Amino acid sequence: MGIDFQLAEDMKSQGVHVTSFESLVNWGRASSLWPLQFGLACCAIEMIAATMARYDMARFGAEVFRPSPRQADLMIVAGTVTKKMAPQVVRLYNQMAEPKYVIAMGACAISGGPFKDGYNVLKGIDRFIPVDVVIPGCPPRPEALLDGLLTLRAKIAREKLLGKHRARHANPDGTAAFPVPEFGAHDLEPTANREIWNPPAIVRDAEGGEA
Repeated sequence: MGIDFQLAEDMKSQGVHVTSFESLVNWGRASSLWPLQFGLACCAIEMIAATMARYDMARFGAEVFRPSPRQADLMIVAGTVTKKMAPQVVRLYNQMAEPKYVIAMGACAISGGPFKDGYNVLKGIDRFIPVDVVIPGCPPRPEALLDGLLTLRAKIAREKLLGKHRARHANPDGTAAFPVPEFGAHDLEPTANREIWNPPAIVRDAEGGEA
């Protein structure tokens, strides 16, 4: 049963704060995100700028960039993900502590950006790991990253810890680690994590064109 909003507001005016355990846990998680300290390309410069005094990401409780994935719970994929780096990104994600979240920053991390036709560029990191927030742009400005961070905070605040719609990390049957792709004869194998990304089937006609 939820808390009556008007009653909670009346008690707050008297110095008494009423909340649920779920809301308290989500507030703590949303207010103390620890991003992983790594960058892939030019978007990382904008990410660095967001931590400087002019933008001050520390205002939102995410200033503790950690060099170890085992001490981080937020991955900001900032820049172009090449097929050479994709296994390393997935490996870092698997080593992060739960609950963990991912922000895909910039067109390259979302879809390959201006390099999507290159044979060596992954067309979106969401092919291998679950992405919570996408920030379009090439590159997105620091303000856009702050907006993405606030969007993620709002998403965390709505997470359910129990019930049918509970968050992935609260589900004992949820997946915490995903397959790390390896180089095969022609491409990464697997080419995508089928648990989170399934491309549409391409049906070709007898002449080799798409039907």
